[in-house]
Amino acid sequence: MKIILTNDDGIDAPGLAALERALPIDCSCVIVAPRDPRSGFSHQVTTDRPLQLTPVVDSRYHVDGTPVDCVRLALTTIMPDADFLLAGINLGGNLGADIYISGTVAAAREAVLMGCPAIAISQYVGAGRNVHWDLSTRRLNPVLANLLADQMPRHALWNVNLPHPPDDQERVASVKCPVDFLPLDIRFRTSVDGYTYSDNYHRRPRTPGHDVAICFGGRIAVSAIPVRFQNTSDGGILPVATGTDHDYYSR
Repeated sequence: MKIILTNDDGIDAPGLAALERALPIDCSCVIVAPRDPRSGFSHQVTTDRPLQLTPVVDSRYHVDGTPVDCVRLALTTIMPDADFLLAGINLGGNLGADIYISGTVAAAREAVLMGCPAIAISQYVGAGRNVHWDLSTRRLNPVLANLLADQMPRHALWNVNLPHPPDDQERVASVKCPVDFLPLDIRFRTSVDGYTYSDNYHRRPRTPGHDVAICFGGRIAVSAIPVRFQNTSDGGILPVATGTDHDYYSR
């Protein structure tokens, strides 16, 4: 099995190392990640200057660009025959509306657009707490093994969010669930310098049974995010993926 790893937190991020440790022992892996943190860059690409693809060591490269730049270079230049692309483990959740902002999810989305199955993986961080990355690896192991062995959804990516329960239990349940599109409680703090974004991520609205509620409640949220769209008879568009939501989340 040939796997590409990337992220949006940068080549030296501990979450990327944690993801590498979670890979099956029989896989061939290359890492192509941003040289510097590029969190929140969404699907931004670089087309107005040359990109520098720099070898580091042992099939490891960094790019002076965005996560999507990394995916494009990896799939055209480094490992065009990859079986999967994995993005993460992101420091912080990518739940609900976050998927439109996240560079981690965008990297996986670009891979699917280029014909490569992909999984985005993020670690929700509880308020005022630190992440135990070895524990994240161990919690991810069985989920990742199942997703890599299962039939991947066509024209969609899997978005995985690890919870941050107060204890150190190694095994936590995983749930295939829909994405929660309730809007964030967006607020701004005013000062002489202008307006500063000031929400409370941990108190965000949530719908029972959807990804935010599942992850915040201590279970691993696994959601299929459609990538391909089709036109409707009234001139609109609908997300398209093979099967229905029930097909995805009952497996």
